[in-house]
Amino acid sequence: MEKILFNHDAAIDEFMAAVLLTTMADKTFLGSVIMNADCIDRYAMQAQYKIQQYIGQSQYPLTLSGARQWNPFPWVYREDCIKEGQIEVLSDLPDNPQWPPFPDGDAFMTEVLQQALAAGETITLLVNCPMTTLHNVLQAKPDLAGAIERLIWMGGAIDVPGNLDPNTIPPQMANKRAEWNAFCDPFAVDWVFNNTTFPIYMFPLDVTDQAAITDEFMTQLKIQAPEFAYSKLAYQSYELVAAESFYDMWDVVTTCFIPHPEFFATPEVMNLSIVTDGFMQGTIETTAGGRPVNVLLNLVQKQAFYQFVLQQFRR
Repeated sequence: MEKILFNHDAAIDEFMAAVLLTTMADKTFLGSVIMNADCIDRYAMQAQYKIQQYIGQSQYPLTLSGARQWNPFPWVYREDCIKEGQIEVLSDLPDNPQWPPFPDGDAFMTEVLQQALAAGETITLLVNCPMTTLHNVLQAKPDLAGAIERLIWMGGAIDVPGNLDPNTIPPQMANKRAEWNAFCDPFAVDWVFNNTTFPIYMFPLDVTDQAAITDEFMTQLKIQAPEFAYSKLAYQSYELVAAESFYDMWDVVTTCFIPHPEFFATPEVMNLSIVTDGFMQGTIETTAGGRPVNVLLNLVQKQAFYQFVLQQFRR
């Protein structure tokens, strides 16, 4: 049975991806490592804690990485985790009274990989945030890369514009080609590209742009909400961001690759590198000497994707 460790930075869609992982009966979800990137650490941890209490899935470990950002996400994005903890279904749930200090996410990722390596097993590492935590763990203990069956990463942009908004960062740095998970820490991406050999499956904006929070999807969630707690949670969560034209289901669609690779066109193997300095920092480029990466570019079964998510949230 495939074992999955989830590294994310606690945006609305990532909270929903964590919920989705708890519904996959034929997979073993090992827990979450949150990076203080597109969130605010203590609010992110408590919101994820409340979500797991609400859906009755408190057994999954929840930890906080010590990783730090190179190019910090805008505060206007990061405050979404505060709003998440205040939605109706979560507002009356108490915070974890034992936090802080929070469980150490770097130590947890290290322990999971060490245990897998010792048992002769491998895990799937799902990273829907910057690669900083993974970089830090593997740089300290390079042999742990042998415990990673594959890395599934939501990040980058290939043949579509990036998502840096010049209204939220200095326009001098608003590179039109960079995506935030790559731009936040391009040095970590560069290190992983150059120092590992496990397969990487990359979900750039090219494919995630195809997974909008549609009116139809929201309508169906609202219909399901009175009967299903997961749907009520998802509807109230996505309602916070559904009106934002740029907001897509980046993380949920990436997570859906694990049980349903057939939703996507066959990955294209590309030799990739990342720009680490200057105005183009964070840009993913195709280069002859780059790292071979399996790049997902098209969501070919879009309706099946939405129906799968809706079905999983009928509980």
